[in-house]
Formats: sequence, structure tokens, C-alpha cells
Amino acid sequence: MSATDFLITCAVLASVFALSAMLFANGGRAVTVDRALVRRMSRPEITGGGEITREGFRAPSEFRLINLLARIHLLQKLEEMLWQAGIYARVSDVLLIMSILFMFGVVASGAAWGDSMIALVTGGGLATLPFFYIRMRRRRRLKAFVEQLPYALDLIKSSLEAGHSLMRGCQVVTAEFADPIGSEFRSVIEQSRLGLPLPRALEEMLKRVPEDDLRLFVVAVKVQSEVGSSLADIIGRLSEIVRTRQRLHQQIRALTAQSRMSGMIVGFLPVVLLGAFSVMQPDYTHTLFYDPDGVMILKVAIVLDALAFITIRQLLKVKF
Repeated sequence: MSATDFLITCAVLASVFALSAMLFANGGRAVTVDRALVRRMSRPEITGGGEITREGFRAPSEFRLINLLARIHLLQKLEEMLWQAGIYARVSDVLLIMSILFMFGVVASGAAWGDSMIALVTGGGLATLPFFYIRMRRRRRLKAFVEQLPYALDLIKSSLEAGHSLMRGCQVVTAEFADPIGSEFRSVIEQSRLGLPLPRALEEMLKRVPEDDLRLFVVAVKVQSEVGSSLADIIGRLSEIVRTRQRLHQQIRALTAQSRMSGMIVGFLPVVLLGAFSVMQPDYTHTLFYDPDGVMILKVAIVLDALAFITIRQLLKVKF
């Protein structure tokens, strides 16, 4: 079979797979933001047997891959990342996009280079792009939430000192702040109106926003509801603690900026030099791209460079 026939066959299979998966997973309707709150109230749970259940629904046994992912809680973790990133999409839609990108990468790189290893690596790299996008959105959203939190705590403290209840303070935060903290407190209010106790609603928000600063606030509200104390004073001190932690984090980022930049330069320098020599002096890099031994050396170098880049990033992470 020629490369053209192989490309056409894979493209047809990818189209059929994509169409079948869309019809099976989506049902032809998109998830809107208005329905997102309802789905937050009924997020799927993973049972001990590893099957996804929602109101008595049991996944068919023939979907072995889905059941395997459910057993190791990958689907639940992916769904939690979607909620934390503020992306109101189905897990099945994300898996479908990743599958299409993987097949496209395998077909395109296989037709271009004819190497199965390069095709698999390219397909795997394209398939992970949605995951990295979700992680980026999640990190930005959590960072924005933490930056808004001290000001929201000050507003809640002022509301409590004025004689209002904590629920009224949350309503003021919803009215005065934009996304993400405004939408998260709006979810807390809606859950409380549906009968969920306020401390429990705040714990649910903590699952969607897993930040230590917010955990301190949730613990303070829970303790105050059980033993009783001056919640306004506690929230005032908590606001100062959050601001102190943020200043410390910014100082750490500033002190490690040079090391992080050095790690990025060291990681990308081989790629830049290889590209520069390929353009200016093609004879220097001809062996790496066309000789079998040179291709093997290039593959090993790429793997080692990626491992070095990941190692440097892990060493520069400071947890406090």
C-alpha cells in the first residue's frame, strides 16, 4: 500500500470514528452555562466497582477502555480539572477531541516521515494539547481567585460588622466581584437556596477551588457554626494571612526568576542551535536527519533534553 492510500484510509477511519463518537457522546446538544449549575449539583461519582453512575445509570461492560479509566479515577480527575478551569464541557467531548488529534498526528506525521515512532510521538503530543490547555486555564483561574479572595474577605467582614448574616455577605460578593470568585459564590448561594447548609456549600466550593487560602476560610466558617465565635474578627485576621502568603509567594517568584529563566534557556538552546545550523550549514546536520545512526542519536537527544527540562522545572518548584 502506498503512502497516499494509507493516508486516505486513515482519514476515512478517523472521520467515521469522530462522527460515531460525537453521535454517541453528545446527543446533538451543547452544554450551556445555565445548565452547568445543575450539573454541579449532580456530578458523577465513581463506585467501588469502577463504573460511572449517575442516578442509577451503569456503563455497559463492553466499553472496556472507559471502565479502565474509571477504575483509576482518571475520568473523575479530568472532570474536576474541567470544573476548576471553568470549562463547562463533557469529559466525553474532551476525550473525543484528544482521540481525533492523536489520529490526525499519527496520519500526518506517518505520511510525511514514514517513521512509526515519530508518528506515535507526534500523535501523543497533539493528543495532550487539550490537557495542557485545561491545566493552563485551571492555573489562571485559581490564580485569579486567590488574588480576589482578600478583597472578598474584607467585604464579607464589613458586611458582618454591619449586622448582616454570612449569607448576605456572600450575596454582596456575588454582586461586586466578577468571575471567578463571583460565579463560585453564586453557586454557593444557589446551593444554599436548594437546601444545602452553607458550610457544606462552602466545602463544595473548596472542591472546585482547591486552594489553601480558601480552605482556611471554609474551616473558620465551619468552626464558627459549630462552637460559635466572632466570625468578623476571624475573617479579618484571615484576610491579613492571605495577603502575607501572597507577598511571600511573589518574593519567591522574584528570587527564583533568574534560575527559572536559566533552565528555560538551557532546555531550548539545543533546539535553537540545531535549527540555526540546519539553515546556515545544512552539511553539519545532514547526518542527524538522513543517516540511521544519526536519526537514532537525535531521538535519544530529544528524550534526554526533555527529561532535563522537566527535572530543572521540578527542582525550581518551591512549596510553602
